[in-house]
Amino acid sequence: MSVRDGPVGLIGLGHLGRAIATRLLDEGCALLVWNRTADVCDALAEYGAEPTATLGELVERCDAVLLCLDDTATVQEVVFGADGVAVFAADEQILVDLSATAPTATRWFARELAQRSGMAWVDAPVVGDLEDAQQGSLLATVGGAEADVARVRPLLELFCARVSRMGEVGTGQAARLCHAMLAGATALALAETIAWAERNGVDTEQLAAALAGAPADSLLLQRMGTRMAVREFDPLLVTTAALRHDLDLAIDCARASGAALPLVALAAQLLHQHGLRAQADADLSTLIELYTE
Repeated sequence: MSVRDGPVGLIGLGHLGRAIATRLLDEGCALLVWNRTADVCDALAEYGAEPTATLGELVERCDAVLLCLDDTATVQEVVFGADGVAVFAADEQILVDLSATAPTATRWFARELAQRSGMAWVDAPVVGDLEDAQQGSLLATVGGAEADVARVRPLLELFCARVSRMGEVGTGQAARLCHAMLAGATALALAETIAWAERNGVDTEQLAAALAGAPADSLLLQRMGTRMAVREFDPLLVTTAALRHDLDLAIDCARASGAALPLVALAAQLLHQHGLRAQADADLSTLIELYTE
């Protein structure tokens, strides 16, 4: 039976969590929500979600619990801390981690949760921005046992256009980092290219359209290139801090496996430099300012 058949729990209501929650409610999902800052739940309650007084209440009432948290440390605290998910979890339940969690930690978390409670772990980090979440067009790279992924697939498909099982637990997070590495290099290349083009008299507002369909065309060029050209940084889609966090995770994994990531390391350094300019929580398209100011 699909976990979509009963109430679903969502823990973590940041930018992405709220967008996913809204999409689930639009799709008719019975949604319970919990956030460490309780007042964040109020707007979603007006939209149809049911806030729970405690995290434990949410876990006990839902077969599937979605996590949408900031980082690995927060996931560990929410799942294994005092009165965390593991305290209230039971066999036959599934935890679906949408967060940006380190692959190695994910594997340990899954083993530990199963030993403590019998609850299964599926890592299903999503690729896309807030607009994609609202439109149900995110992409999920999923790691977990085949049977567990099959149970949560109908739920993920409510807000994801494509759900791809990449292997066992942890591989979904690793595949998402592949995307982050490509996105980081591409976003910086776009900013550098547009800044260079402006200095050489190119009408950069026309650049994305002119290169549409060319070998170097990409979704990032079409979406972000024009925003960079016209300096249109709203609405917020993806923050520079979020991408820098992902690149740091990839670099940590590379150190552990002995892989070399010189280009990714440079991209992370430039993103850190941009963050020091008070742009950490700004949209990724603001990278153009790194080259023009």
